[in-house]
Amino acid sequence: MTSLGVVFRPQLPPERLRAVARAADAAGLDELWLWEDCFLEGGVSAAAAALAWTERLKVGVGLLPVPLRNVAVTAMEAATLHRLFPGRAAVAVGHGVQDWMEQVGARAASPLTLLREHLDALRALLHGDRVSTEGRYVKLDGVALDWPPASAPEILTGATGPRTLRLAGEAADGTVLTASTTPDGVRRARDLIEEGRKKAGRTDGRHRVIVYLHAATGPDAAARLRAEMVADGEDPAAGHGAAGDAEAVAEAVRRVVDGGADTVVLQPTADEPDPEGFVRFAAEQVRPLVP
Repeated sequence: MTSLGVVFRPQLPPERLRAVARAADAAGLDELWLWEDCFLEGGVSAAAAALAWTERLKVGVGLLPVPLRNVAVTAMEAATLHRLFPGRAAVAVGHGVQDWMEQVGARAASPLTLLREHLDALRALLHGDRVSTEGRYVKLDGVALDWPPASAPEILTGATGPRTLRLAGEAADGTVLTASTTPDGVRRARDLIEEGRKKAGRTDGRHRVIVYLHAATGPDAAARLRAEMVADGEDPAAGHGAAGDAEAVAEAVRRVVDGGADTVVLQPTADEPDPEGFVRFAAEQVRPLVP
């Protein structure tokens, strides 16, 4: 069954998160996703708070930029979330926005190498292994978690380009795709991920694909969505995103699912006037229309 989620946009102040998370939990939304965009809100701290304020809601962080973190810290944070809230946390890592990484003095000369080394070490640490490695970027000397997760969690990464998508198939269990991804783009991404899985000899289960989807509802939905996409340099007619009532949004979700998505995360506009109402709309009106 397809999972349906909503993004809590970090353009909202952190103090709004509690009400939105509780509204999502009460409405029965499957998943709430958070971003760690520079320089807005911390992903791990926000996820821990959202999980603590709710009872059943799954909370994802999509994504933590690997240039900002030593992999041991990433593993410690992820393990703590998984132990405190078993089965409810999801943490994705990725390149981050390169301009932002440059801005903080953390840009890697080879982002792909860094991500590969980070993913390999993160998997080993979260599986409870003691890790020694001397990579180009990741260097660990006999590091092991004292409190690894009770069961091995999904290793998730964000990806856009072909090389990173193939790497996702090789080294991760799931991939997060941006809201600029069309249904055909999801199909192409799935094919590239499967190429990576085949190269790595991975036949273990299904690789989860999580796709953000631009969405807006209400009387000014189309205008708000178009304005945001144009501001982001996207083509509003490119075949991704939905504005309108529950059926219009659900139809867009179904197209993305047909392209190969397992989880679709509705991405409201940054100026969404009623974030709590939007998560209720997703859970109560859109969710019943999605298989």
